[in-house]
Amino acid sequence: MTMRARLLPSWTATLYWKAAVFITMMCCVVALVLGTLVHVIVTRQTVHQARTTALSKLAAATQSYVAGDPLRRGTGLNPPELPEPLRDLALHGERGTMFGDVDGRRTMWAAGPAGGTALAVQVDYTRSAESIRGLDRAIIISSALAIGGTLLIGIFAVSRVTRRLHRTAAVARRISAGDLDARVADPRTTGPTSSQDEVAAVSAALDVMAASLQRRLQSEQRFTADVAHELRTPLAGLHASAELLPPGRPTELVQDRVQVLRRLTEDLLEISRLDSRTETVELDAHYLGRLAERAVAASGLETEVRIVRDVCLITDRRRLERVLGNLVSNAHRHGRPPVVLTVDGPVITVRDHGDGYPGYLLDHGPQRFRTEPTSNGNKGHGLGLTIAVGQARTISAELRFTNAPDGGAVSTLTLPTPEEGAGPLL
Repeated sequence: MTMRARLLPSWTATLYWKAAVFITMMCCVVALVLGTLVHVIVTRQTVHQARTTALSKLAAATQSYVAGDPLRRGTGLNPPELPEPLRDLALHGERGTMFGDVDGRRTMWAAGPAGGTALAVQVDYTRSAESIRGLDRAIIISSALAIGGTLLIGIFAVSRVTRRLHRTAAVARRISAGDLDARVADPRTTGPTSSQDEVAAVSAALDVMAASLQRRLQSEQRFTADVAHELRTPLAGLHASAELLPPGRPTELVQDRVQVLRRLTEDLLEISRLDSRTETVELDAHYLGRLAERAVAASGLETEVRIVRDVCLITDRRRLERVLGNLVSNAHRHGRPPVVLTVDGPVITVRDHGDGYPGYLLDHGPQRFRTEPTSNGNKGHGLGLTIAVGQARTISAELRFTNAPDGGAVSTLTLPTPEEGAGPLL
C-alpha cells in the first residue's frame, strides 16, 4: 500500500473526483491568466493616462512660472511631500513622474527643473486606484462564478458518461455471475443513424462478447447433454452384460469401470440441467442437523457430524443432500481423515485434514475435468464440486472454498435465512 493510497480516501479514485479536480484546475488556470492580463493592461493604461495628465500639468505650470504668473493649486516649488528620487531627478535638470502618498491618498507626482529648484505638480490617483481594485474584485467574482458554472456543467456531462459506464459494468458483473441474457443495449449502438462514442463502442463490444459467449456455452451444454443421453443406452446394455460375466477379479474390474462410466454420465446430465437454469426446487421445512446426518449416512463414508446449533429451514432436501454428499465424498477422496461436518445454524462446513484445495480452485472455483493428484492417489473427474456449486446456487445458497490455517480443505455452505427470503426459521 502506497503513502498516497493511505492518505487519500477511496472515493478520490472515481471519475467524478478526477473530472472535478481537472475542470477546477483548468478553470483556475484560465481565470488566473485572463484576470492577470486584464489587470495588467488596465493598470498600464490607467498609469499611462495619469502620467500624461501629470506631465501636461507640469508643462503648463512651468510656462506659468517662467511668465511670472502665480502657481495653481496642486503645484509647488520643492514641496516637502515630493518623493526624494523624483526631487533629485528634477534638481539635476530632468523631468519625471512617480507615485507617492499625500495624506494617505495615492498621488501621481510630476517634477522638473525651475530656477535651480524643483517644480512639482500632483494628480490625485485615488479614483483610478479604486477603479482598479473594483476591477480586480469583479474579475475574482466573475472567475468564481465561471468556475462554479463550468464545474457544474462539466460534472453533469461527466455524470452522463459515468452512468453509462456504471451500467456497462453492472451488465458485465451480471454476465460473470452467469446471466448470459444480460445486455447493455446502448441506444447509440442500436440506432442506425446514431453516432457512437467510446462508451458506446465498449458497450457494443460487451454485448457482442456476451452473445458469442452465450452461443458457445449453449452449444457446449447441448453437446454435453446429447453425449450423455447417447451414452446412457449403450452403458445400460454394457452394465447388463457385465452382470452376466462369471465371477472373478476381471469381472469385478469391468463392473467397477462400468459403474464409474454410469456415474460420469449421470453427472454430465445433471450439469447440463444445472447449466440450463431450468431446474425447479421442491421446498419444505427440514432440520439441518437431521438432514446432514442422513446425507452422511447415505455416503457410506466415516464422517463425524457436529451439531452446534440446529435450525429448521425451508429448502430442497434432495438438492441439499446432494451438495453435502458431494462435499463429504470430495473430502474423503482428495483429503485425509478425520472429515468433520459441522452444522451451526444456517452455516454448514465440511473439513478434512489433507493438503487443502489447490490454488486454482481457491482463485477461480471448481473447474470441470480438472483435478490434481493427491497423497492417496485419487483424482476423480472433477465434477463433484461443480455439481455442488450448481445445486447450491439452485437453492439460493452460497458455497465457498478455503483452506484451514492448520491444514485441510474447508467447504462452507451458507443457506439463506428468512430475512433473505428463504421462508420461516423455526
